[in-house]
Amino acid sequence: MEAGRSAQFWTPGSQILWRYRENSGEHVHIARPVTVVRDDEELLAVWLAPGTECVKPVLADGTSPHSEPLATRYTKPRSVRRDRWFGTGVLKLARPGEPWSVWLFWEPGWQFKNWYVNLESPLARWDGGVDSEDHFLDICVYPDRSWDWRDEDEFAQAQQDGLMDGQVAEAVREAGRSAVEVIRAWGPPFSDGWQHWRPDPAWSVPSLPDDWDRTPAHLSS
Repeated sequence: MEAGRSAQFWTPGSQILWRYRENSGEHVHIARPVTVVRDDEELLAVWLAPGTECVKPVLADGTSPHSEPLATRYTKPRSVRRDRWFGTGVLKLARPGEPWSVWLFWEPGWQFKNWYVNLESPLARWDGGVDSEDHFLDICVYPDRSWDWRDEDEFAQAQQDGLMDGQVAEAVREAGRSAVEVIRAWGPPFSDGWQHWRPDPAWSVPSLPDDWDRTPAHLSS
């Protein structure tokens, strides 16, 4: 991936990795090459282009975890595999130190679909990108400003299976409540007009490096 950094920030157009560690583990099981849209003291914005080669978790037999019944979804052996990001692209927005990121989805033809609040550990920065850990619980926010909780069943199952303890789970719930306050007040990034943003047509689709799972020499939030 390109370093492309100016001082402590990446320059627009730089290509970095957006990764997630396994829950209750150290290994990376999700890696997505993305292009930096904006990076400063207030916001990191990146573009995940359609067709990007990514790494995703699979069950040991190669099937998707979401095809497995919830009761055994997190206890069956897993592996990872390379695949392509299907569908339209995704714009991801994250503010430094915040325990969630906000993703924007579109239908084909750039018809805006929704915002998606992904509750997660604050992004840790390293030379090649950012790392986090997903916290299962999410919030979907619609163009009419209505919203609803998502994946509450997975959030409960993850606790039952020991992927997060009660203290962490309560912190995730509190983060969700804080995000809901921002939604209700229609604060940033929902009020910032990102749904009208479009990627630079000159950008190439980032490639997935062979060392996508490398251990960073230094991490910072």
